[in-house]
Amino acid sequence: MRRYELMLLFRPDLEDDKLQAAVEKVTRAIVNAGGALTKVSPWGKRRLAYDIKHFREASYFLIHFDIAPAEVRGIERGILITEEILRHLVTVLEEKALGRADDDMLDVDEVIPTELDQADDLLPDELPDEIGDEVEDEDEVAAEA
Repeated sequence: MRRYELMLLFRPDLEDDKLQAAVEKVTRAIVNAGGALTKVSPWGKRRLAYDIKHFREASYFLIHFDIAPAEVRGIERGILITEEILRHLVTVLEEKALGRADDDMLDVDEVIPTELDQADDLLPDELPDEIGDEVEDEDEVAAEA
């Protein structure tokens, strides 16, 4: 199962009871598809950046849930035919964003070998001449052309 975030924009002219019924319809669809709700948070009415179906405002809801990836498409199909919803967006929440992968972070000593870390302390004339052998003289390059 994967964690998803669903942002819903509802019509602003909906009464509170109809708005709650529409949110319950979506959450019920998630649970019926085998998902588990993590968080449902209303954001209230907000002004839109542009008109959507002749509305300048929308009621926002953010829903976090866990579900099998194959079931997301069916939930989106149900959202698309719901008249109360102006827009929706389903995104996958990355594990790093959730704070789960903090244990997997690498130690600095594992990422940067000590030789490379010490190379910053060297002066330019102390750097190895590995690069110098590969660079050709400008006059030789011009003569070959």
